[in-house]
Amino acid sequence: MADLKSTFLNVYSVLKSELLHDPAFEWSDDSRQWADRMLDYNVPGGKLNRGLSVIDSYRLLKEGQALNDDELFLASALGWCIEWLQAYFLVLDDIMDNSHTRRGQPCWFRVPKVGMIAANDGVLLRNHIPRILRKHFRGKPYYVDLLDLFNEVEFQTASGQMIDLITTLEGEKDLSKYTLSLHRRIVQYKTAYYSFYLPVACALLMMGENLDNHIDVKNILVDMGTYFQVQDDYLDCFGDPQTIGKIGTDIEDFKCSWLVVKALELCNEEQKKVLYEHYGKPDPTNVAKVKALYNELNLQGVFAEYESASYEKLVTSIEAHPSKAVQSVLKSFLAKIYKRQK
Repeated sequence: MADLKSTFLNVYSVLKSELLHDPAFEWSDDSRQWADRMLDYNVPGGKLNRGLSVIDSYRLLKEGQALNDDELFLASALGWCIEWLQAYFLVLDDIMDNSHTRRGQPCWFRVPKVGMIAANDGVLLRNHIPRILRKHFRGKPYYVDLLDLFNEVEFQTASGQMIDLITTLEGEKDLSKYTLSLHRRIVQYKTAYYSFYLPVACALLMMGENLDNHIDVKNILVDMGTYFQVQDDYLDCFGDPQTIGKIGTDIEDFKCSWLVVKALELCNEEQKKVLYEHYGKPDPTNVAKVKALYNELNLQGVFAEYESASYEKLVTSIEAHPSKAVQSVLKSFLAKIYKRQK
């Protein structure tokens, strides 16, 4: 795996160099230097799970056939397109949320001399994707499908972000809106499509598959993405900050978290008052009151039940799939996230 990661990072260097010498623009030393620093700061810094899973999925779909250098490069390039998409979302999300840190360093817009230039950098990151696709996939029969796929998933993600933002609007904090169906919609659109469906869809297109024939695969991956986000919501409150690498703030931020939705479902009138009074307030005493209520309602037990039920349901759906190769892709995704601690 370490070997695959270094190969993958080498492809990043190639793609970056091509973008910094894109003939469609007349580069100066200053602009090239800016873009170079901006890319290194924002694109390769994460866990790279989404990008690496394109290569993983493509390998599994090829059923053990070794990838040649060209196939490995192309699968890596698509993986990097997803990482570029993620970087674009995160740079802009951090501005919208007025965040301070991301991946253990200051958010890009917080870096001295960057500020609101970060908004244009986000737009640039987004525009790098079609440049990469054009350079490396223009001659492929699935080129249009790739462009379509990235455009559609970006639209779904931005729309999910919209629901999330308008739900947590200042001055309109209303817990009664927080239901499982709202939670599912936010999660499905904001996270599941680009994090779970997109990497597998890229691999399927490289295999020459028509995505319209794989709606079942999309549905399973979207369910998996939903389960992943519920885990995230759970870890935000009950995870170990040392392990997950961040301190959760969902309660303070009035987030439509699975935990608060479940709490609202399970609590009596007295407990509901406590939630309404203390949820979404930054003071640690308020947060402690909410966490105490979560414990009173045994949300850790409720989550454990949800986790095994989801796992069972996913395994059943996966095993119903006619293709063993597709099953292996889906099972490898599930294995990576089941009972994760971070």
